[in-house]
Amino acid sequence: MKDRLSTLLPRRAVLRLGMAASIGVTGLTCRAQALSMPWPQRPLRLIVVYPPGGVSDLMARALAEPLSHALGVPVLVDNRPGAGGSVGLDILSRAAPDGHTLALSAISPLTLMPLIVRTPYDPMRAFVPVAGVMRTPVLVVGTPAFTGLDFGDVIAQARERPGALRWATSGVATIGHLVLAQVRLQSGAAITHIPYQGGGPQLNDALSGQFEVLSTNLASQQLQYIAAGRLRALAVGAPVRVDALPDVPTLAELGFKSANRDSLFGLFAPAGTPAALVQRLNAEVEAVLQDQTLRQRLRDAYNLPFTGSSDDFAREIARDRQRNRALMEKGRAQFE
Repeated sequence: MKDRLSTLLPRRAVLRLGMAASIGVTGLTCRAQALSMPWPQRPLRLIVVYPPGGVSDLMARALAEPLSHALGVPVLVDNRPGAGGSVGLDILSRAAPDGHTLALSAISPLTLMPLIVRTPYDPMRAFVPVAGVMRTPVLVVGTPAFTGLDFGDVIAQARERPGALRWATSGVATIGHLVLAQVRLQSGAAITHIPYQGGGPQLNDALSGQFEVLSTNLASQQLQYIAAGRLRALAVGAPVRVDALPDVPTLAELGFKSANRDSLFGLFAPAGTPAALVQRLNAEVEAVLQDQTLRQRLRDAYNLPFTGSSDDFAREIARDRQRNRALMEKGRAQFE
């Protein structure tokens, strides 16, 4: 058979076929070994794709301790921020699919970013959704540099002086950027986008008035600054008003229904991670999220637990990707 094949194909093609077959067998062998060996065998690495101090970092650390107790090994949080989450996810995509490396990320680097910029990973094939964790409202605030009183003044000032009003987000193709893009598309106002590398750094600059408006994930720290008068709450992206800010309207109430979005965060594993390990990880995360102390911590930070199977999480990602694709068809220019 080998001689027959050599007469039909060039030698290089035969070598390539042999290498491909070898790689395929190796991949199957690795997955079989992962299923047969005890797990976990060493500490788990939990990549957080955003900087320390933000809502995702705090949640990762809240998950790490109970997961360590449940699995019997340390769960080590590793912050790898950059490019709206794509730096950390690229690291995850190249990790061994053995259940020892996970990432906590919003779903926007998979459902929004690839529609706008080229990502170093294939968003459809590089990852396995493990478990949803939480939904986080988006908060739009005015900084000390903003001279208006409410969200209507944001639009009015942007129209009066096109390009002068600066709106910061935690990065290109993040949920905060989507909110800004939809506001610009619907209002026609010229607003300058100031992208950051994550939620922590932008908050420091917001407090010092480096720009006028900020859209960020809602967290208790921002609420403290609002209560102290250092930031002005203008709008929230959420199904209903936030209990802590009952006088602050949702973006839908203000007439910006397409901009009224929240962030969904969850855990991901590299593609090829055995289904049995994904199911085990999902079960452990689900058990942690049922803990009343943790659920109260989520509620205190105005986040909502997202529970369900890995398939439930995958379906939510698919719905969000479809919704973003439809929005992109109408307003791609607002992301450029």
